[in-house]
Amino acid sequence: MSDVNMAAIQLCGDKQNFILDKKDFKTGSKGYYGTGKMVAGGKRYQISIQVVEIGSKPKPKEEKKEKE
Repeated sequence: MSDVNMAAIQLCGDKQNFILDKKDFKTGSKGYYGTGKMVAGGKRYQISIQVVEIGSKPKPKEEKKEKE
């Protein structure tokens, strides 16, 4: 069993696998990200893949209200 995370992209009948790396996004969300290039239908494409775990962004802490 492999620990490598991969995503397959199929475009114009051509298929290619891309390696996804773990990523902590600037927003606080967690997930995976990968980039690469592929040829599909005789044309070259640049691929960018972003996979974000739903609900992984930390909830903001509530500020304590000062008593008057």
